[in-house]
Amino acid sequence: MVPKLHAVSTGKQPLEQLLKIIRDIEPYVGAIHIREKERTARELEVLIGDLKKEVPASKLIVNDRVDVAFAAQVKGVHLAYHSLSAQGVKAHFQQLIVGKSVHSVKEAKEAEQSGVDYVIYGHIYPSQSKLGQTPRGLEQLKQVVDSVQIPVIAIGGVMPCNVREVLSTGAHGVAVMSGVFKDENPLQAAKEYGEQLRKWSDTYGGTL
Repeated sequence: MVPKLHAVSTGKQPLEQLLKIIRDIEPYVGAIHIREKERTARELEVLIGDLKKEVPASKLIVNDRVDVAFAAQVKGVHLAYHSLSAQGVKAHFQQLIVGKSVHSVKEAKEAEQSGVDYVIYGHIYPSQSKLGQTPRGLEQLKQVVDSVQIPVIAIGGVMPCNVREVLSTGAHGVAVMSGVFKDENPLQAAKEYGEQLRKWSDTYGGTL
């Protein structure tokens, strides 16, 4: 139910560019997160409507906006610290897969107890979006993985060359933002991430 490769939009790209990138990378990723904090609910509704003409709704996850995710009939919603409670979302929107961002073992355990389907943990490596902040690293990632039974998706500075060492911690998959959406060739970048995950899956099982 929880994909292994998540591509997360930056919220900083023009609409047409965003649409093109998502359409291009869709065959090579398991989930596409619409993380557009500055867009209104109406703008998100229109964006998702355009995407659904070519991109399966089963691959779309909306960041924070439970109302939009429900109304647009997409796969799921990803919650932040300021979002609605996971308990409330799971109780009233049972058709949505629910994820949450966490930054510690404590937060991961709390998220699991609240009923979320997966967590995204990071940042693992130095990241363009976290300049000046110390990365949490693989050891802490493994501690989070070992502390919960739900899938843990690693984010932050993950590149194709280090996907395998991330997965070796027991992490279920990886999430990438700049690594795809800010790459000079987003399609090629998505293919490279997908290839590394495919090689891992061929050995250990599972799908993107």
